[in-house]
Formats: sequence, C-alpha cells, structure tokens
Amino acid sequence: MKIIAEIGQNHNGDMDLAGKMIRSAKENGADVAKFQLYEARALFPRENNPWFEYNCKTELSRDQVRYLAKACQDAGIEFMASVFDVERIGWLEEAGVKAHKVASRSVEDQALISALCRTGKPLLVSLGMWSGKAFPSIKSAGPVQFLHCISKYPTELSDVHLGGIDFSRYAGFSDHTIGISASMAAFARGAHIVEKHFTLDKNMYGPDHEGSMTPDELHALHLFRQDMERLL
Repeated sequence: MKIIAEIGQNHNGDMDLAGKMIRSAKENGADVAKFQLYEARALFPRENNPWFEYNCKTELSRDQVRYLAKACQDAGIEFMASVFDVERIGWLEEAGVKAHKVASRSVEDQALISALCRTGKPLLVSLGMWSGKAFPSIKSAGPVQFLHCISKYPTELSDVHLGGIDFSRYAGFSDHTIGISASMAAFARGAHIVEKHFTLDKNMYGPDHEGSMTPDELHALHLFRQDMERLL
C-alpha cells in the first residue's frame, strides 16, 4: 500500500516551505511527495479566478524542479509531479522521476498522454474528469494504473461511493474529501494507492490547504495502513 502526499501548490511558491513539507511527509509515513508542474497563465483562467495570482506564484521553474527532486532524494522519499504540458515532461525526465502522474483535468489530453507514453515510464492516471472514452494513446512501455477520483473540491463523503468501486480494476483513490475517513475506507476496501493533498497548516493562504491532511492526519493514515497490511 502506498501513500502519495500531494503537496501540489501548497508550498505557496516558497521552496523553504516545500523542503519542510517534503521532510514532514517522509517523517509521517508518505511514500511519495507530489507536486504540480504547469505554466500558470496557460493552464488557469484569469477571469473569475480569485486564485490567479496565487497560481502564478506557485508555478515551478526548471531549477526549482531540480531542487525539489534533490530535496526528495535527500529525505528518502519518491519525487513525483502532475505535469500539464509536453515541455515540462522533459524537466521531470531530467529530474529522474520513476513514474508520471496524469491529473484528472488532463485525462483526455491526447498529446500530453502520448508524450508521457514515449518516456516508457509507468503512468498513474486520475479519472475524475474522464468522459468514458477509450484511451487509444496509452501504449506505455511501463504499466498504467488508474485512480478513482471525484473532481469536486472538497468532495462530500456521500459523493465518493467507494462501496461500488472495484479495487481490482482501480489501483487506488485520489481523495479530495475533508479528513482521512475516505482514504482509510479505500485502503480497507483494497486500494493499493491513496493520494491526498498535504499541508503543514490548514489555515495557510491558498485554495487547497483547508481540504488537505496535516502531518498528524498523515501519520494516522500511515498507522492505519500498517494495520491493514497486518490484517490482510
């Protein structure tokens, strides 16, 4: 069972904070520290977006990607990122990622997925915005794993419907609910991977902090995961 701590934008553009979050994720049981790699002005709308300036502030440069990958290596945790354009795939390849993440909003971006497949690396794909179409371009030399995901922020527990998810078909669950109950339920139902946003302080400025798990919650999820491994 694997826990992915989705730091995403929660570093707030501060690499010192990002380093602290990487170390805390490792110390509290995460296997992967994951970020988001994008050109903010191309990905995020300016109109009707109160977080546009924040989105721009949290855009990572090529040098920052190298820094984060090295920080993860030093901490002993895997570095991963959701990548949103073809150019930045090369940045992640330079950083030596083991696998690539396809975010829900990119799940039908055929050009991006085709470029990711050409790396030959494993793909982890969230299906939150999947329309049900086939994936003709996924011909990766590495394995492809899918995550159950509801693209609502936050997601109500009543919308998750884990009882109907076959975790022999889905590798795991990308959790956007408040708290860790849904993540624990996913592990109990057979998920091998749980991905959840991670923060050091839910009161920090930013759109994702409030719905993220804290170090204490991550540690509790880690202990629950250990219990599930012993039981199952």
